[in-house]
Amino acid sequence: MAIILGIDPGSRITGYGVINHNGRTIEYVDSGCIRIQPGELPERLKQVYDGIDQVIAAWTPQMVGIEQVFMAKNADSALKLGQARGAAIVAAMNNGLPVSEYSARQIKQAVVGTGSADKEQVQHMVMAMLRLNRKPQADAADALAVALCHAHTRQGLIGLSSTGGRKIVRGRLR
Repeated sequence: MAIILGIDPGSRITGYGVINHNGRTIEYVDSGCIRIQPGELPERLKQVYDGIDQVIAAWTPQMVGIEQVFMAKNADSALKLGQARGAAIVAAMNNGLPVSEYSARQIKQAVVGTGSADKEQVQHMVMAMLRLNRKPQADAADALAVALCHAHTRQGLIGLSSTGGRKIVRGRLR
């Protein structure tokens, strides 16, 4: 059993999603958004840090997945996003948690099956995979998708380690 925290970092809204990955079973635990109050950037980064620290204290995850920074059209926005991401990573590391990073394309591929999926498709698949009866907020859905991506990646690595690094293709070790 592993509690996985997924994080969709942002300098205004940081989404988080918590799942329980138990072998082939994945269960929804919690999700939400840390809404950052206006202020100077250092104050906003502290809010990201504190918010992630509180989520970690509430759910005691064993591992964290976080979305990598994508290159935005606006360099200033990309820098702020990177700093918010850094605050979230430091919160996880200060709690002794391993952090894995995934590109937006990897996350969409793991959840929807195509790296070019749109937000609605990701939201729909997160709902279906976790058997949710209502749509999570967009940033929370993205964070749950990160957690699901980490669970799938982890499952694949466990499968590879149990086969000595060889893949199982059509029921046979290769």
